[in-house]
Amino acid sequence: MKIACVSDDGQTISAHFGRAQHYAVLTVEEGQIVARELRPKMGHQQYAHVEHVDAQGLRGTDASSHDKHVSMAEVISDCEALLCGGMGYGAYQSMAQVGIKPVVTDLTAVDAAVLAYAAGTLVDHTERLH
Repeated sequence: MKIACVSDDGQTISAHFGRAQHYAVLTVEEGQIVARELRPKMGHQQYAHVEHVDAQGLRGTDASSHDKHVSMAEVISDCEALLCGGMGYGAYQSMAQVGIKPVVTDLTAVDAAVLAYAAGTLVDHTERLH
């Protein structure tokens, strides 16, 4: 299974999905990390000019934001899950809609979070959505 984490350094999970520079993508087989790579991630730099508030005033849940999130997910379309320290509600919904399970974690070490996810013990802290 491949699991993506938002990260700036490949070792630490970033606190915010949209601002992270990279995806650390780890492959887990039989409870062990067997491969890792760092993939580029589009984010706030590319979309700073795009308004992302819907008619109800919710950030990141409008159609334009969904399209942006889908573009951000293309590079990790082969991953089962996306782990992050925090993200907007719209991004969370968009990831789920494209078949990538979003998980908001309080763990900061990429390896520990990935292994916890693979073991089924990682808690999804949806209270961190904004």
